[in-house]
Amino acid sequence: MKASKEGNRWNSSNFVLMDHEVEIRFQKLKKEIEKSIGAGQMDVPSILFLIGVNELGVGYKDFSKSEKTDLMHIAICTLLEPHGFYRFLGNDEDNWPHFELVEELPPLDHQQQQHLLKDAIITYFEENGYFHLGDSTV
Repeated sequence: MKASKEGNRWNSSNFVLMDHEVEIRFQKLKKEIEKSIGAGQMDVPSILFLIGVNELGVGYKDFSKSEKTDLMHIAICTLLEPHGFYRFLGNDEDNWPHFELVEELPPLDHQQQQHLLKDAIITYFEENGYFHLGDSTV
């Protein structure tokens, strides 16, 4: 879904409290990821890190603290690109993806930010064929 100045569903004036279905689907996805990679409790930042590593395409390695921050930024840009907030520019000589900010995110409180990220994470995993969550039953 592309965002527009009028039609961006993440406009804080149109935002409703955390959608229960998104939370249920996120918890289901989280359990699937934990089971798939044999990890303990996954949270939003750890899933963002996984998405960043996936987008970089180099597999797991020891990343510096700065690289870990960059990987999370790659994940956020990747997740928000379909909403029209970022545009992919290409990869640099080290194959790191780069994005440009197209539209500022509207002011969102913490709960709204979490909802946006969780919804975008679910979409990412489904659209890339990693998991199909189907209905919201856990």
